[in-house]
Amino acid sequence: MNLHALRLFYQAASLGSVTLAAEALHLSQPAVTAQIKKLEREIGLRLLIPQGRGVMLTEAGRHLAAEARRLFELEGHIEETLEQLKAGSAGKLHLAATYLPANFLLPKWIARYKRAYPGVGVELSTANSSQAADLLLHYRAEIAFIGGIRLDHPLLLRTPWYEDEMCFIVHKGHPLAGARVTLEEMLQEPFIYREEGSFGREQLIALCSARHLPAPPVGLQMNGLNETLRVVMEGYGAAFLSLLETREHIAAGVISRVEVDGVHMTNPVSIYTRKEEASPPAQRFIDMILAKS
Repeated sequence: MNLHALRLFYQAASLGSVTLAAEALHLSQPAVTAQIKKLEREIGLRLLIPQGRGVMLTEAGRHLAAEARRLFELEGHIEETLEQLKAGSAGKLHLAATYLPANFLLPKWIARYKRAYPGVGVELSTANSSQAADLLLHYRAEIAFIGGIRLDHPLLLRTPWYEDEMCFIVHKGHPLAGARVTLEEMLQEPFIYREEGSFGREQLIALCSARHLPAPPVGLQMNGLNETLRVVMEGYGAAFLSLLETREHIAAGVISRVEVDGVHMTNPVSIYTRKEEASPPAQRFIDMILAKS
């Protein structure tokens, strides 16, 4: 079926006049009439009957006009959706992130983004750094937020985003709570170590190695942040953790920070994208957090 002719017929049917349809479409009346006649011959049915200065629909014409209306409304919806996709206000945004940004940085930005673009579906996958990078490389995520390392990959672009301070913490009633001490003094405490491969554990060991000091004794090993914090809250040992992970508890007064002379270490969080152009929803999300961070 000739869709151009169908559009002309639908316009004439909607306006009740071939002449008015021609004017609305900026075409000549004979051209519109010829296309409608050609459509009638193509489908083998009479669609319009002249009536005074206008036209009347036949039974077939009424059915075809109703279906044409559905078709052109769908066409309009498709065009609107495509415009929304180009504008970044529709579609789906897949994010991947390591634990720190997923839990302490991204929730605020995801909430703001959803308020600004409610038509975009957002999905967040929490993973370790290598898994987050793989999700991005295999097109299962459009942005990856990776903390703890500055990963360089030939297919990925890295944008620095946040530098989180590392800190030593103890129970609020500990003799070192709120004190300023040397690293040697701090390392006399039994430490609660996170699992092997965790950023805080590796940074603490690297710090000791750089200062030619033995690593602190392992008082406990805990496979999780909350477990580590709970043990400190209960009054045992010290831990070396991210300030983002601990500041709410420090502010609440249930744990306390220890200032250690000459120690300033950070946990970098970077934004990763593929080197090809980001989708409009992804680019809008990145622009939002970089503009207001």
